Amino acid sequence: MSDGLPPWVERLNDGDAGLRILVQPRASRSRVIGEHDGLLKIQLAAPPVDGAANRALLELIADLLEIPRRRVSLVSGDSSRRKHLKVEGISAAEVAKRLGGPA
Repeated sequence: MSDGLPPWVERLNDGDAGLRILVQPRASRSRVIGEHDGLLKIQLAAPPVDGAANRALLELIADLLEIPRRRVSLVSGDSSRRKHLKVEGISAAEVAKRLGGPA
């Protein structure tokens, strides 16, 4: 991107950050894999049943960013492997840096 951010993170109008994520549920462990097709690929140990994978994703992102879970929300992709998250109170550049992309 022209602003130096990886394609999977965006600056939102309110100063918060947006994340575009590709989830692989039922993995051996939860972890960030890296960029895949312009999305941040994340493996989750949780199964995609009754929202377990979505909850695990939000908790993992909050833990990696060292912020309270309530500041990470699912914007779209509730039942899809492709998800869009909103991260409040942290800049897009800081999100990229903490999740392994260039800042």
